[in-house]
Amino acid sequence: MTTNITTQPDTDRSTKSASGPWVADGKKPASRLRGTKRRRSIPHLLLGALLVLACAAAFLVVSLNSGNRETVLALARPVAVGQVLTAQDLKQVNVAVDPGVSVVDANQAASVVGKTLSASLPAGALLTLDAVSGAGVPVAGQAIAALSLKAGQFPVEVSPGAHVSVVFVPGQSGAALASPPTPDSTTVWPAVVTSVTSPPNQQVTVVSVQLSQAAARQIAAVPAGQLSIVMLPGSGQ
Repeated sequence: MTTNITTQPDTDRSTKSASGPWVADGKKPASRLRGTKRRRSIPHLLLGALLVLACAAAFLVVSLNSGNRETVLALARPVAVGQVLTAQDLKQVNVAVDPGVSVVDANQAASVVGKTLSASLPAGALLTLDAVSGAGVPVAGQAIAALSLKAGQFPVEVSPGAHVSVVFVPGQSGAALASPPTPDSTTVWPAVVTSVTSPPNQQVTVVSVQLSQAAARQIAAVPAGQLSIVMLPGSGQ
C-alpha cells in the first residue's frame, strides 16, 4: 500500500517571519516616531512661548511711550535773550514729555508769540514757560525801564511780551509839571513789556519795559505820575 503525504507550506509561519516583530500591526514603529516627534516639539513650543512674551513686552513698552507723547513747541532757529519771539522762531514736535517738564503745548503758540525771551536757546530746544517769562538781560542797544503806574494808567490786560507805547502825560493831578523830555518834543516811546508786578501794601503796579537806551533815559527823567501805557497789536506796528 502506498501512502501519499502532501506537505502544506506553513503560510502563517512564513507570513509572521516575513513581517517580523517590527511591523507587527504597525505598532512599534509608530510608537517610536511619536516619541521622536514629541521630543522635538517641546523645544519649539518653549521658543514660541518666549517669542510671544517678548512681542507682548515690546508692545507694552511702545504703548506706554506713545501714550506720553505730546505735540509741543520747539525753536526752529537760535534765539537770544531779550529777543521778541516770532512765529517763524517756532516749530511743532512730537516728544515723550516727563510730567515735571514745563513745556509749551502747540495750541499755546499764539500766547507766546511776541513775548520776550529770558534766555538764549539753540535751534531744536524745547520752549518752556520760563524761557518766555520776559525777565532777562536786554540785547545790545536796548534797556529796561521800570514804570510805577496807578490804576487807569495802564490796561489790565498788559502782560510780559505785550507791545506798548509809553506816553508822556504832563500835568496830572498830584504830579509836578514837566516839559517834554526831548528837544524834538517826543512824547511817545514804543516798548515791550518784560514784567508786571504789584508790590504788597502798595497802590501802584511796576511795569518793566524794554526799549532803546535813549528812550529809557528819557523816560527815567519824567516825574512819577506823568507816564501811561497804551497796548499795541502784537506786531508792534
